[in-house]
Amino acid sequence: MHPLQLIEQTYHVHDKARQILVDHCRQVAELATAIARKLHAETEPVDLALVEEAAMLHDIGMLYTQTPKLGCFGTAPYMAHGVLGAELLAARGLHQHAMICERHIGVGLTARDIQAQDLPLPLRDMTPQTVEEQLVAYADLFFSKSHPQKKSPEQVRSSLARFGEEKVAIFDDWHQRFAW
Repeated sequence: MHPLQLIEQTYHVHDKARQILVDHCRQVAELATAIARKLHAETEPVDLALVEEAAMLHDIGMLYTQTPKLGCFGTAPYMAHGVLGAELLAARGLHQHAMICERHIGVGLTARDIQAQDLPLPLRDMTPQTVEEQLVAYADLFFSKSHPQKKSPEQVRSSLARFGEEKVAIFDDWHQRFAW
């Protein structure tokens, strides 16, 4: 199934949320896919179709959150959108897409992060493991649903710093590997 078809089926009566989701995910998909093509051509194999499709679907779970400014009137906290989206995608047999969806929050969440911050998430490792997972998480860091302008690397570092230097270090590693 094409990502936009799945979004349309899921968000069919939620015009504001659908438009915000599609606009944001297109930005993330464009950046992630451009980097993936370069990596694939120069240094390492990347599943280009998976990156593009999963980038378009990485935030699909936001509909089920209580985030009125995004047109979402569900019951879950926004932090759970990755897990909720992963459940939706896995139920449709899109298991690799589901892992990308679950693991795209920031630079990823460890079970220790979830426990220490008492996050409303299952207690398990949710850090990007594959290059495809890392690419979508990396590209997502540069875009916000509420501010469509691309963030600078310095802005991304600043926003990650409140979660600890180890999160900034992960971003810096990705930035060295993926920036061009």
